[in-house]
Amino acid sequence: MIRTGFLLRYISDSQLRSTIQGATNKSEALNRFLKWTFFGGEGVIAENSRDEQRKAIKYNHLVANCLIFHNLCSLTRLVQTLENRGETVPEDAIAAISPYLTEHINRFGDYTLDLGRIPPQPDYRYTLKRTTSAH
Repeated sequence: MIRTGFLLRYISDSQLRSTIQGATNKSEALNRFLKWTFFGGEGVIAENSRDEQRKAIKYNHLVANCLIFHNLCSLTRLVQTLENRGETVPEDAIAAISPYLTEHINRFGDYTLDLGRIPPQPDYRYTLKRTTSAH
């Protein structure tokens, strides 16, 4: 009964379908990103030990979260730069940006660490200037 009732509601309610589709797309995007960040394993955990499997998952989530944070800081600085130039950035454009960007990441390259380099500090107080798109 409950499933049938839900299915009937789902079929007749376009807003509900849209909400579920949006949530599903976000979940699938995160899963693709996690698989991409699983360096060299393409998402396959080769360990038999449950503890080692958990560690692999936690380490993968740590790497993914660091990349998401890096992406969000970079995107925020970009939006701030545009706004400081006097350009308006519509909210719907911001809403369409994903933190799961990978094109700029050299996943299997050589990395040189400069421990003396101080990265720019994130501005946690920043808020987007409210605008809407003129479609």
